[in-house]
Amino acid sequence: MSAIHRIPLLVLLCLVSQWSYAEIKHGLRDSQQRHMIPRGFVVNTNDHVGPIDFNPEDFFRMARLGANTQVIRLELGQLSEFEGAQFNPDYLRRLQRTVRLGREAGLYTVFKMTVYGVKQFRWQDLYLNNNHQQETYINAWKRIWEAFKDNQAVLGYDLVNEPRKLEMDISYDALTSDYLIPLYEKIIDASLPYSEDKLFLIQTIFMNKGEAINKNQYAEIKQRIDRSNLVFAPHIYQNDVDYIAPTMQRFDKESDLLNAPILIGEWGFPTFLTTDKSVAEQLNYMDFYIRTAEIFDQMGVGSIKAWFLGNRTYQNFLPGGESTWAIFSDRQAIGTVERKYITDIIARPYPQLVAGSIQNFRFDFATRQFELNLIPDNSKGASRLFVAADRHYPDGFSVHIGDDLVLTKQPIQSGLKVHYSSINTNPADFVWDDAKQQLVILAWPHSDKPLQVRITPGIYQDPDPLVTPEG
Repeated sequence: MSAIHRIPLLVLLCLVSQWSYAEIKHGLRDSQQRHMIPRGFVVNTNDHVGPIDFNPEDFFRMARLGANTQVIRLELGQLSEFEGAQFNPDYLRRLQRTVRLGREAGLYTVFKMTVYGVKQFRWQDLYLNNNHQQETYINAWKRIWEAFKDNQAVLGYDLVNEPRKLEMDISYDALTSDYLIPLYEKIIDASLPYSEDKLFLIQTIFMNKGEAINKNQYAEIKQRIDRSNLVFAPHIYQNDVDYIAPTMQRFDKESDLLNAPILIGEWGFPTFLTTDKSVAEQLNYMDFYIRTAEIFDQMGVGSIKAWFLGNRTYQNFLPGGESTWAIFSDRQAIGTVERKYITDIIARPYPQLVAGSIQNFRFDFATRQFELNLIPDNSKGASRLFVAADRHYPDGFSVHIGDDLVLTKQPIQSGLKVHYSSINTNPADFVWDDAKQQLVILAWPHSDKPLQVRITPGIYQDPDPLVTPEG
């Protein structure tokens, strides 16, 4: 796997009509300059009960759900010498195993630092650097940077997860400009001797309970961070359809200010225990999940869903009762019973990696039609489209590559059938990977010219089997 690099580009969000597209002008590129849309899951190493270690099969299940990226949630308590904490070498070995298993399944890794496991952690002590807490925090990161500095499967680091204000008597703007941004710059500077090509994911202040902007509990960032390789990684836990677009438009403006692409670091309002037993509640969840997913795709942003986990524990902090972010309903850490009202939306078709430039793409949940517009560049290598045939196309699907090629995949077929190919195409360049539910394109029919790819449900039928498109 190749290292991924940021390219600073502008996103224009167009929400005029259901079928409007926004040209994708920013994103991540790998070392071959292929356009990548990161999508995947937060992977927990511990929950309230104890450690969690996934099996190789679990990572392939992530891939079959469309993941090409995992975000591993680090516990500061096992990586640092904060009061009450102690570095645990076995924890680092577990992380190395998790990265390796992800890589073997085709997943990149991002590390996210949380303050879990540190008793009596106080955010103001970190901001004010009381007792040299910033150096202690950075030393925890150094263990990760040293261990993974040469690992090309590791994209980068989410430096401070959901930084808080809590009891501090300061405005969110002042806290951000006077303390959070200098902390980010200090952490990034400390990382450079280890890895100059890794990405640095940044978040804004997680606002106090009862405070929010458009019902989203994250403060704005109004000042640039004077460092390179930044990715803006806000979270959105929005269950009000009317506020999803305004929140994403706000993130888009902050992304422009930072000159950093957006990767939604976490998303998806938690589900209640009652929702598993109520069709009405599930339909409601599907409504705002689908709308969120559509806006993500219109903007061309990557997104990481919380959590790839069963729920042996529930939380009880919302008025609706017991809830969880787990996408499996099993009462165990490693779940297998999908909450399909969530997973069918997560696992929607999208371009994972494109040799060229993605102009726009969309999956219509109502018609199950997928459309991708791109400018191909065969000099960059192969491309991968996630199709999710097992859940979205149980009746088979057809692939239309411009006017050059028509392929079909029947449910009982092991490969693709060619219905039509123009003289400049090689159908063997299009390979179906059933294990990962991906369409692999070794080469597009041409380079440098706009090309449209459509995937439609069912098996393509010639309008007149005696008449070919050429005659």
